[in-house]
Amino acid sequence: MSTFTWFSGRSPALTEQQIERRQQLAETSTLDERPLQQQRFVVLDLETTGLNMRRDQVLSIGAVVIDNGAIDLGQLFECTLQRDGHQASASTLIHGIAPSEIAKGEEPAEALLAFMEFVGDSPLLAFHAEFDQRMLARALKQSLGYRLQHGFFDVAEIAPLLCPKASPNLHGLDGWTQHFGLQVLQRHHASADALVTAELALILFSKARQQGIDSLPALQQQLNSRRRQRAHSI
Repeated sequence: MSTFTWFSGRSPALTEQQIERRQQLAETSTLDERPLQQQRFVVLDLETTGLNMRRDQVLSIGAVVIDNGAIDLGQLFECTLQRDGHQASASTLIHGIAPSEIAKGEEPAEALLAFMEFVGDSPLLAFHAEFDQRMLARALKQSLGYRLQHGFFDVAEIAPLLCPKASPNLHGLDGWTQHFGLQVLQRHHASADALVTAELALILFSKARQQGIDSLPALQQQLNSRRRQRAHSI
C-alpha cells in the first residue's frame, strides 16, 4: 500500500489506495419491483460508545446477509474499530467491548471501506434503524468523506405494520424475538443482534407476502401510509 496520504482542507486523510476504493464503491440503486424473496439485504447492528448520535462513536459493526429468501451464513461481516484514547464507560457494561479490544481494532477508514464493499448496492435493515443509519452515516463522513445514500428499512417499524394484532407494548428487539419464539445467542453483541434481526425480518417478509406486499416499493408505500395515519392521530 502506498504510504502517501492526501490532505484536502478538513477532509479525512486517506491513502491513494483508500481513495481509489472509495471511488469504486457501488452506487446505490433505486428500489425495484423484484419480489422480496429475490432481494439481497444487509442486516446491520452497531455497538457504540453511547446513544448520543452527534458525539458518540461506532465501536463495532456486525452484519449478515439475506439473499434469495434465506440468511446466507457464508456472507458475514464483523469488525471492531480502533478508537484512540477510548476508555471504559457505562456503555462498556452493555456491549462488553473492553478498551484493549478497541486498541487492537481495525483502523476506522479500513473497517468502513471493507463494510461498504461488503454492502455493495444492497438496501440495509436494522432494528431501530434511525440510530444505526445516523451513526453509520456520520462515521463514513468523518473517516472517508463518503455520503451514505443506501436505502434503510427499520424492522422495528415493519413489525407492527405487518402484525397489527400484536401487543402495542412490543417495542424492543427482545419483545419481538420473544413474540416469535426466537433464540438470541448473545444480546448487545453486533453480530448476534444482526443475526436475530435477520431472522425476525424473514418472518416479517413472509407475512408481507401473505398480505400482498411483495416488493420494496410496496413495503415503503405501506410504511409511508402508516406514518401519515399516525401523524394525523396525534
